Amino acid sequence: MKRLQVLGLAVTVALLAAGSAHAAGDKANGRSLVYTCAGCHGVPGYENVYPTYHVPRIAGQNEQYIISALHEYKSGDRKHPTMGAQAQSMSDQEIEDIAAYLSSITKK
Repeated sequence: MKRLQVLGLAVTVALLAAGSAHAAGDKANGRSLVYTCAGCHGVPGYENVYPTYHVPRIAGQNEQYIISALHEYKSGDRKHPTMGAQAQSMSDQEIEDIAAYLSSITKK
């Protein structure tokens, strides 16, 4: 029984370590990829036409939040036609790179 508990603990630790490790984003590549993002997210006061809502500024946003949001758009868990299409065209590394770059920008 004790061996089973130790084995379970070892597996849990290994899974947690693997889940928290991820490739570091390349800010330089991210900077080259965000040109399409700026068309909506870089315009002060811009609102989406339908459904109508304020488009958030993403420069300076938390890196992990950007990664999570883009993965949710990519999987369809988060719904927005434009964002879903954009995210589906991105690789996991491109998402990491974009997040690394955007999170490095100082908010104004």
